[in-house]
Amino acid sequence: MTSPARARFPAESTRSLQPPGVVSARALSQHVATADGVLTILDDVGLAVKAGETLAITGASGSGKSTLLGLLAGLDRPSAGEVFLLGQRLNDLDEDARARLRAGRVGFVFQSFQLLPALTALENILLPLELAGHPAARERAAYWLDRVGLAARAAHTPRQLSGGEQQRVAIARAFATDPEIVFADEPTGNLDADTGARIIELLFELNASAATTLILVTHDDALAARCQRRLHLLAGRVA
Repeated sequence: MTSPARARFPAESTRSLQPPGVVSARALSQHVATADGVLTILDDVGLAVKAGETLAITGASGSGKSTLLGLLAGLDRPSAGEVFLLGQRLNDLDEDARARLRAGRVGFVFQSFQLLPALTALENILLPLELAGHPAARERAAYWLDRVGLAARAAHTPRQLSGGEQQRVAIARAFATDPEIVFADEPTGNLDADTGARIIELLFELNASAATTLILVTHDDALAARCQRRLHLLAGRVA
């Protein structure tokens, strides 16, 4: 029988998971067919993340970090194993149903910012709010742009913004819908050290004030150290 302490703080083991949790995975594997045979990207990975927790997924390039993040967020399907997100077993949902589950409840921050080039900074934040049917969407977008210190750049398109400014817009977009979870994939990866440090401060400041669950992938030790917990991948397995 699983002890109360273990049930409360599940280890990274496929035997100790108690799904669904806020985000959890059990016996998760991902394989890709290549000309040389089957390439294993993830192998029997298990984890569980509690509401409000911050988790850094670390590991060398090619260890499967971004693949794991995509599976946890329901952006891809695993070759084997189960993923639970916000009480739903993602294996049971098609692509449209997974998108509906994420809408308004999940935010994303990407290394390459993923801002729409034809939209202004304000419009990039506004779009997911409108898609989620959020009341007073424009006012909320303006509020979040101000929260990241870019109110004066509201009418500027991404190409008129620096890398750090683009990432601040992306962070505002991620938090604007009041998500329960934010997934961040190398959020400082395209930034210089000083700008990256400021982005780290902003990300954790907003996350703390919103009490959001934060799961991030990073090579940045300073960023990983800010998280409550780390999960380190080595050749597709939890080390």
